[in-house]
Amino acid sequence: YAVFCLKKFAAAMQKQKGSLYRDVAVKVLADKIATKDEILDGLDWLKKETTSKDIAMIFIAGHGVNDQSGIYYYLPANANTERLMRTGVAFSDIKNTVASLAGKTILFVDTCHAGSVMGKRRGSTDINAVVNELSSAENGAVVFASSTGKQYSLEDAKWGNGAFTKALVEGINGEREMKSYAKGGRITINMLDLYLSERVKELTGGKQTPTTTKPQTIQDFPIAVKK
Repeated sequence: YAVFCLKKFAAAMQKQKGSLYRDVAVKVLADKIATKDEILDGLDWLKKETTSKDIAMIFIAGHGVNDQSGIYYYLPANANTERLMRTGVAFSDIKNTVASLAGKTILFVDTCHAGSVMGKRRGSTDINAVVNELSSAENGAVVFASSTGKQYSLEDAKWGNGAFTKALVEGINGEREMKSYAKGGRITINMLDLYLSERVKELTGGKQTPTTTKPQTIQDFPIAVKK
């Protein structure tokens, strides 16, 4: 599942090379390669590659869990749920990386209980936590999560991936109803947010609700050009 998600997203973004983006650098970690060490090295690679003129994107697919304290961990290939601190990727590591990136940053999370990456405060998901940690007057991160903290991110064999990834790839490629949202051929963050919300609800019969946070300091900007 995670392999298909990653490759489909990477392929969709590589199609944008030479149009909206002069170049698109991609690093895919899948299957046994996606260990905790490789993921942390990948985050380090992203920091070194990103300049103030770039848009950095992180796409996480697979499974995530909350520990007994409510701390969210992404489960890499070598994860042991009985030893989450040692083998899981704490979302604080990803948050710290995102906060340190020089350019605009977009984070896509397609995991179970994805909304929990927003942070937990007083027993409930606090969407504003990500904005407070990642945004500033100069920089900020847009976060697209596949579901709320209490929901599962649904999959279907006929899609080859989850509902969120299916809708995301459709949106970036300008497929289906996304065509009516893409004014002048450009697909912006706000357009993608609207499409994901409606499309994922349609695909899952209302069982899954994507969540999106965008810092107030970040204005709407294009992420892709309809092909």
